[in-house]
Amino acid sequence: MNDSDHIHPDISDYGLISDMHSCALISTEGSIDWCCFPRFDSGSVFGRLLDLDKGGYFKIAPRTPHTVSRRYLPGTNVLETTFETESGTATLTDFMTIHHHGTPDQPREVGDDHEVMRILECKHGSVDFLMECFPRFEYGTIVPHAHLDTQNTAFAHGGANAVSLYCSSPLTKKDDGFLAEGTLTAGQRMYAVITYESRFSHEVEAMDDSVVEEKLLEAVRYWEEWTATCTYDGLYPEAVHRSALVLKALTYAPSGGIVAAPTTSLPETIGGSRNWDYRFTWIRDASYAIYGLFILGYTAEAKAFREWLEWSTVGRARDLQIMYGLGGERRLTEIEIPQLTGYRESKPVRVGNGAYSQFQLDVYGELMDSAYLYRKYVGDLDEEYWEYLLRVVRFVLGHWREPDEGVWEARTERQHYVFSKAWCWVALDRAIKIVEEQGLPGDVALWRSVSTEIRDEILEKGFDKERGVFVQAYGSKVLDAANLVLPLIGFIEADDPRMLETIRATERELTSDQGFVYRYRGFDDGLAGDEGTFNICTFWLCDNLIMLGELDKAEALFLKLLGHANDLGLMSEELDAATGKMLGNFPQAFSHLAIINTAVQLKRGKDGKLGR
Repeated sequence: MNDSDHIHPDISDYGLISDMHSCALISTEGSIDWCCFPRFDSGSVFGRLLDLDKGGYFKIAPRTPHTVSRRYLPGTNVLETTFETESGTATLTDFMTIHHHGTPDQPREVGDDHEVMRILECKHGSVDFLMECFPRFEYGTIVPHAHLDTQNTAFAHGGANAVSLYCSSPLTKKDDGFLAEGTLTAGQRMYAVITYESRFSHEVEAMDDSVVEEKLLEAVRYWEEWTATCTYDGLYPEAVHRSALVLKALTYAPSGGIVAAPTTSLPETIGGSRNWDYRFTWIRDASYAIYGLFILGYTAEAKAFREWLEWSTVGRARDLQIMYGLGGERRLTEIEIPQLTGYRESKPVRVGNGAYSQFQLDVYGELMDSAYLYRKYVGDLDEEYWEYLLRVVRFVLGHWREPDEGVWEARTERQHYVFSKAWCWVALDRAIKIVEEQGLPGDVALWRSVSTEIRDEILEKGFDKERGVFVQAYGSKVLDAANLVLPLIGFIEADDPRMLETIRATERELTSDQGFVYRYRGFDDGLAGDEGTFNICTFWLCDNLIMLGELDKAEALFLKLLGHANDLGLMSEELDAATGKMLGNFPQAFSHLAIINTAVQLKRGKDGKLGR
């Protein structure tokens, strides 16, 4: 494999396909540059996204110059890329086969095989094509032993990993990978399938073109039927429906957990070192996810995520983590892979996330908020889970005065962050509401007394009286966009003079020329380098403007931000303020959850029915 002349495409260049175990990112040039088997957090099989020479890729494209357009088949996560050449037009259809996990009343069935299926069809004229498949296991650190079985089947294995390849055109072997080439005329198709072999054996299942066609119909039918259950009928339905499909694609079906993003180490600034692994599930996403899924009508997904949440977090309240593995794993040890150059020379490449061991008080409030929303929208909490939640409340009562690392996972000394304290208030507020609404046992008088104490302390110590704004932490002068959440969680009204000035100061001091929001400025978070504007923070600003009744202003900012999604409607974590290009891991679940939430809030604002 020699692709040294290639340059990394923009992050926005990629489309996503998924089987809800893992996924693949596919460029406009028909190249799978990121794919991990058998789970989102497994080692990559194709990882050119993080190293052009070592990472491996699987590309199907015309050999001659061409233009590209692409789309998802309506209501699906099946990706269609159309190549226009001088001699003809061809369409590449990419999808992953669907695993059937049963229903909530029946055991899930989890298949062993994970497959990416690709169909190149000539629509008119003729098209010369080239297929290149170079698997490289464990983030490109293992070059496999590759060999041909027949002219249409091949096998590559290394370490504990193996993949088989089927191609309807004759295969040749080159540089421990495989090539196929040919010419298609109108109506002709070329099929290629890569299958992850989960057992250490050389057994390639029979594959033929009719199987691929059947699997395509099955995948399209699955996604269309899932989309059809969406009950959303509000504003910007295309963006909302695509966001829902992204969230479903980022769901690890065997457990119900939602991965924050399917990638690792896409940088927060090009060439920088703020490169993190997001292939885990954050408790912080919980209340957003349960609320967002429910209001779209996806009750089963909301239940599954809540089940993941209960399974992963139950135990001693003091052991609650900010994030977990997709199956509930607790140890997410962070390591660096020095052999890889990183996306556009952004080093280091990291696997695992050391922030899992941080102490962040907000997660206790987010857990209680998710339980409250579940009870409100889905159904009552059972007594056993309530016993655990009572332990969470007791932990908050005993520890809310302590400093923590904060929502942005700073790698400096702990502080008394306003955001963290406010979520402690949420924990008690939601516990009180659950007791009052469901009649469960609890010391409401004590909780109300402590929640008042927390609120009074935030208003006293977390508020800069000279500037008239909420600050990042007690004694700090730093403005933090995280405080835009305060009205959204019911801590304070958006039009309260203290919050109103905080919103205005955020607009003046924490926004780019386009009006997009940075997390903070002038704060030493223990990390080198700069970062882009954070999409979730800009959506929070939109939500605040909606609550202020500034609907036109909120909608204009919302649409401007949506304009920075890619041609497929996918969004990353951040944007480069100078260029508007995507930064950070992609696509980002939190960004898409926020699209749903802000669209709903905008409609409710216009209808005069604000609130969660």
